[in-house]
Amino acid sequence: MRSLGWTRLGWPALRLLLTVAIVLGVFGLFLWALGKDPIQAYRDTFRLNLLNPRGLAGVLARMAPLLLTALGVALPFRSGLINVGAEGQFLMGALAGTWAALNLPALPWGLHLALVLLAGMGGGALWAAIPGALRALGWVNETIATLLLNYLAPLVVGYFVFGPWRAPELAFYPQTPEFPASARLPLWFGTRLHLGFFLGLFFLLAYAYLVSRSRWGLELRAVGGNPEAARRLGLPVERWILAAMVLGGALAGLAGITEVAAVHARLKLDISPGYGFMGFLVNWLAFAHPVGILVMSFLLAFIASSGFTLQITQRLPYAAVNVLMALILFTVLAKPLAREVRR
Repeated sequence: MRSLGWTRLGWPALRLLLTVAIVLGVFGLFLWALGKDPIQAYRDTFRLNLLNPRGLAGVLARMAPLLLTALGVALPFRSGLINVGAEGQFLMGALAGTWAALNLPALPWGLHLALVLLAGMGGGALWAAIPGALRALGWVNETIATLLLNYLAPLVVGYFVFGPWRAPELAFYPQTPEFPASARLPLWFGTRLHLGFFLGLFFLLAYAYLVSRSRWGLELRAVGGNPEAARRLGLPVERWILAAMVLGGALAGLAGITEVAAVHARLKLDISPGYGFMGFLVNWLAFAHPVGILVMSFLLAFIASSGFTLQITQRLPYAAVNVLMALILFTVLAKPLAREVRR
């Protein structure tokens, strides 16, 4: 039993630590090649983003969209689907939630905010239902469909931001009018930490329970493990495929509207620095495991927050963070590629 426990928990943890160590080492060489001090850069990054309360709150705030988009990818992943469209679902959730924030009549804070969040989930769910239905009918692979829809979503958002929802007083920087106070998420402790982070934790716990301790999770894993066997057992495979995509899209859409309602207070084109793609990376690194999603969301949020620190202390462009995230992805992808080469 001890051997089994180590195999299930110890090796994944060791693999994660090795991945982080390798990536930090390579990125340190990258900084050194640019004439920077990697030790001082790491020291400043930890001091300002982890040991400082406001910096830590900023990291947790960045975790919120990563948790939700990663869960939006993890749910379809459990049913054998690859949802690359969390970025588009994020944007469409932000769009639908913005409509509810700007067009619903004056309502009490709690009711209006709940309707805004539900509208955001509905927008992401509807956007994910398109590739879900196509995949359930056997017409189009969901990976291709979700990837292509990522390029369509910004065009739809841009139409409304530049067109009917454009704030007339902001002619030089197209964006919508500001959300009313009843449609905004509260900030906590005078920092950037907002309710979206706690919503992400809630849905992460719900996901952990459902996939491991419920009949729903068992059937979902059965569909993902062997769809033909699941179909012979009487499971509605096509219905599960559509449900997994819709629920995943709803969570990604929730990430979009929480980001707008808490951070920006109005819809604009640059609300996402790629949260949907980073959520896909989080799920890939975590293999859809709840604890792994929590750890990797924190790690990538910390890395994203470190970009501003490196700009100030090391005078590096923020694009250096993209180099670090690319190194993480290449390190992870190198493992299955090496196994294929050995075969």
